[in-house]
Amino acid sequence: MKKGMISVLASVISILVGLLFGLLLLIVVNPAMAFPKFGELLTAGVSSLPKLAKVLYQAAPLVMTGLAVAFAFKTGLFNIGASGQYTVGAFCALACAIIFQMPWWICLIASLVAGAVWGFFPGLFKSLFNVNEVITSIMFNWIGMMAVNLLCMNLKNAAGQLVMLPTAWVSSPIKDRTAALSYANPSAMIPKMGLDRLFQSNYMNISIFIAALVAVLLWVVLNRTTFGYELKACGYNKNASIYAGINAKRNIVLSMVISGAMAGLGGGLYYLAGTADYTIQKALLPMGFNGISVALLATSNPIGTIFSALFISYIQVGGESLQPVYAKEMIDIIIAVIIYLSAFALLTKNIISKYIRTDKTNVNAEPVPPAAPVPAAETGAVDSGEVPEKTVESEGEDK
Repeated sequence: MKKGMISVLASVISILVGLLFGLLLLIVVNPAMAFPKFGELLTAGVSSLPKLAKVLYQAAPLVMTGLAVAFAFKTGLFNIGASGQYTVGAFCALACAIIFQMPWWICLIASLVAGAVWGFFPGLFKSLFNVNEVITSIMFNWIGMMAVNLLCMNLKNAAGQLVMLPTAWVSSPIKDRTAALSYANPSAMIPKMGLDRLFQSNYMNISIFIAALVAVLLWVVLNRTTFGYELKACGYNKNASIYAGINAKRNIVLSMVISGAMAGLGGGLYYLAGTADYTIQKALLPMGFNGISVALLATSNPIGTIFSALFISYIQVGGESLQPVYAKEMIDIIIAVIIYLSAFALLTKNIISKYIRTDKTNVNAEPVPPAAPVPAAETGAVDSGEVPEKTVESEGEDK
């Protein structure tokens, strides 16, 4: 069995165990409604076109934060700062849209650059001072969130109005969230291209296609380029990479920059959809941390993040159907267990590998040429097939 199939099997086992736990939990709380509601949990995401549209809408930023974590994993780093990079990217996208009245594609580029800058600092500290990237990433999560809150509540226009808030655009008492793009700058909203009419939902736009394209490009970079090979080599063995002439310090910084750019782009995709406004936060946004589960469930494969993000989004949408029979906390517990078990996908993969024979063929090895036939004269064989007797020279002949 190929290693790719084992990875998929490990992820599927983790998902099935998580769903089974969820079913048992529903039975304990309300046995009569457990099986009907569990069926709705599994089918609600495709029960209607608007539900499917919401699944795709939520999956797009999940793909990007999953890519952010997966890319760092592939290069031997743990980017737990995706939440801060996601938040900073979302703010820069909204700032370009609301303050500078930029079109959507420039706002997306701004979110990508902002996330890259926010990922640069943990990478720099890791590269130059060997500071653990987990510590610096967590610190920059909070710095990013507080900085965004501060800017949203203090940026003013020429008239002295808080330009990022609705009060600068319409008569509204709301002061805890950014202005809606529908009236602040409709051109900054990601194009729907008729998908909203097709799916009968305002949630639907081209974000999921952008995210999928980025995932494919990242897979190509990691697996089909010299740059990607050097990044992975540093992740597998930094000292051996340095001995081979690879600039490990530069690659550590570039890895975190690219990882941060992915998370920042995820923030832009979510908030430029025009269906959600950034709310002044008191806790870190969960989207970045959900990216960790997406990456683990996909075993850090960029293509796999597309499917794992779709699954997490599908369960989240399906979980809404459990209400009001089950409390909202019940849904969160089920999703949390599935996410928690996704961390065991790698462990499950290793266990499966012990019992299933994997294909260990080296695809890069050159074919071995067939051995040339040995002449009969060299082997000492005669035509009659008899083995010649060994001639023993007498001691006296040399004399």
